[in-house]
Amino acid sequence: MTDDQPPSTGGRRTGLLARLAAALRHAPRDRQGLLEILDQARRSRILDPDEFRMLEGVLEVSAIQVRDIMIPRGQMVVLEREAGPAQMVQIIIDSGHSRFPVIADDRDEVIGILLAKDLLRYFAENGSGQERFRIKEYLRPAVFIPESKRLNVLLREFRNSHNHMAMVVDEYGGVSGLLTIEDVLEQIVGEIDDEHDPEDEVMVVPEGDDAWRIDALTRIEDLNEELGTGFSDADYDTVGGLVMHELGRLPRKGESLVLDGMRFTVLRADQRRVHSVRLRRLAS
Repeated sequence: MTDDQPPSTGGRRTGLLARLAAALRHAPRDRQGLLEILDQARRSRILDPDEFRMLEGVLEVSAIQVRDIMIPRGQMVVLEREAGPAQMVQIIIDSGHSRFPVIADDRDEVIGILLAKDLLRYFAENGSGQERFRIKEYLRPAVFIPESKRLNVLLREFRNSHNHMAMVVDEYGGVSGLLTIEDVLEQIVGEIDDEHDPEDEVMVVPEGDDAWRIDALTRIEDLNEELGTGFSDADYDTVGGLVMHELGRLPRKGESLVLDGMRFTVLRADQRRVHSVRLRRLAS
């Protein structure tokens, strides 16, 4: 095999680093040039599509700010300082999360982070005796970061501090959202599903009266049949495509729009596509 020929895809595959070395025979001039070389390596089958997407994500995190992917304040699942442990357990069960900001009475001050496992430890040690519950004994310090922080910097801080959650503050010091290490890693490796995420095959999930959780890959035709709506599929095929078309760009988590008497709210999204939305029928 000569230097000008792509490596054979037969037999045992070489390691990723060796294949990267083969792709980078000529030094790129800038980051965009590097992406073009990697894309050519993908087309030449030196890199498979998943490897290319991860490398692309690694390069993108340095250009993405916290505000671009944070969970907005209105979408945060929080615990109130004055709530009893039984109330907190119910919120933990309903959400499926493992870490929760705890807010003070004025509902704007985050006083710490409560881990679900610490609350379970309380019940294991004290049973249901709520009179012995002192939340300060179980709180962990909250980490606060500005909206403008770059994801690559935040990822390094997460790794060094062993924190998995950070509260995002605006220029006035108010909490504007939160971000977890999973949110950052998803920008590199793509969506990370866990046992609390809806199953892929369940495309439309009812969430109470006139509200549904919708997989963004749901076809408009199937959505209309399921909910009796009349959205056009002339310019797009999926719910995610509809939302992007109406906003004119890739939306962020928490953004919403109203169309034909329905409110679309983005639940999960990354720099590549929308993953899920909540659809709520508005009162006429």
